Formats: sequence, C-alpha cells, structure tokens
Amino acid sequence: MFNIVLVTPDIPQNTGTIGRICVNTSSKLHLIKPLGFSLSEKALRRAGLDYWQHLDLVVWESLEAFLEENSKYLDRFFFSTTKSDKPYFEAKYQEGDFLIFGSETRGLPMELMNLREEGKITIPMGKMGRSLNLAVSVGIVLYEAIRQNFNGEIELS
Repeated sequence: MFNIVLVTPDIPQNTGTIGRICVNTSSKLHLIKPLGFSLSEKALRRAGLDYWQHLDLVVWESLEAFLEENSKYLDRFFFSTTKSDKPYFEAKYQEGDFLIFGSETRGLPMELMNLREEGKITIPMGKMGRSLNLAVSVGIVLYEAIRQNFNGEIELS
C-alpha cells in the first residue's frame, strides 16, 4: 500500500510499533542505517509483538543506497518535518508513496528534504509542542494517506 521510510531511527520500541502499523496496513517498512539499536533487540520484538514475522521489511545500508534504488520515485517522496508550513492533510497521496521520517533525536537531513521541497509536510501542533513521538507521527500521516485512497478495504498481502 505505502512505503514507510525511517532514516536512522534511534528507539527500538518506536520501530517495533511502526512495524506493527505497517503489517496492519500492508505497508512496506524501509529502515536506513545506521540504526540506534540491533534488529534482534528484545524491545523491538516486544513492541512489534508477533507481527514482526509478517513485516515487509527492507534494511538499507545507507541513505545513498536507498536513494540510488528509489530516486526514480522522488516525485512521490513526502518528508515529515517540523521545518514546513504545509500540513500533512493538504498533500495528495497515492498508493506506493514514500512517507519518510527522521530519527527521534535528529529528524531528517536538510539535504534529503531539499531534493523535493514540495514534499515537505508537517503535523500541526500547539505552541507548547515541539514534536510528537515517531510512531504516533507515522500513524497520523499514514492513516491520512490511507483515508485519501480508501476503497472500502485494506488490501492484505
């Protein structure tokens, strides 16, 4: 359905939860190294529960390797960032889009987001908010993309 891309995630519990979301939405999860944890880490498996074995997962050795393989889809990249004024719900999503999220501590690299300025989206927050949990952010944006493309059911692979 959609491609969820995590660029150098730090917290295994968030990645495990995002893995669950991906399985339940038939989305593919792309993890871009370096990761802040091991894929065999107990916290990752606990958060992913028994869903992890069903996850469509691709692990990339670097951002460069990911871009080399997927740059042909650049016009379908959406970068979730606090450095944008465009609300995520104003973007027009299509199945197969790449919804890209940065690490919990560093966010996305500017040079990546500069590849497609119009692909930068944000989740509006109140004045006291600085950011949201990564798994929550993925859920918000992914389910908006699904809502825009919903045809009565989620295709299960």
